[in-house]
Amino acid sequence: MPDPFSLSVIVPVWMEAAGVTETLRALQTIRTRGHEVVVVDGGSTDRTVELARPLCDRVVVAEKGRALQMNAGAAAATGDLLLFLHADTRLPDNTLEHLARFVQTRRQTRRAWGRFDVRLSGERPLFRVIAWFMNQRSRLTGICTGDQAMFVRRDTFEALGGFQPMPLMEDVEFSRRLCLVSRPFCINEPVVTDSRRWQKNGAWRTILLMWQLRWRYWRGESPESLAQIYRSDVRNAPK
Repeated sequence: MPDPFSLSVIVPVWMEAAGVTETLRALQTIRTRGHEVVVVDGGSTDRTVELARPLCDRVVVAEKGRALQMNAGAAAATGDLLLFLHADTRLPDNTLEHLARFVQTRRQTRRAWGRFDVRLSGERPLFRVIAWFMNQRSRLTGICTGDQAMFVRRDTFEALGGFQPMPLMEDVEFSRRLCLVSRPFCINEPVVTDSRRWQKNGAWRTILLMWQLRWRYWRGESPESLAQIYRSDVRNAPK
């Protein structure tokens, strides 16, 4: 039987030639079920677009910036349910079944959007602890991050005007506005996101940085200044 919704998976990319093929191959089952994958490139100068084109339904070129790219992808998408997926994140095999449950129970739950739990790749026990805290924080606050594969009904996305054009924290900001519509529909089965950022920059260093940035954002500091702090920390991370 056909799924009770039409899904658009929107994948913002930039200079992802090394991994975009693997990312998109993992989404082919979704395409064979009649749903679409939209890749939004932020001006890559490597082979990202060339490699992506045969494995998606359309490639959109947009100004670089995750919020801008995701908005451009949503504008080009045709599905009534939009799912925003980072290029280094893998959906569970039964994603469509989980999303069908979200759609079928919406009348009772009145949920307009949702997200998955997250698990970090790699075998370090610390990664399991990090993921557990990320998921529990999200359940408590209703706020989700891009790593959790946020999905939202198109009508809700359009009514809220999509993501704010921010260089950082666009997922947190959009979650705050979505929470005014409903609490998120939380899917316990996790997506798996690449732990390379945590490994490269140091797990504890990354934890402290992200909590610092989130705290300063809640205190009212501009996303532009937070983005400068983030870029500076990444550049100065131990090699």
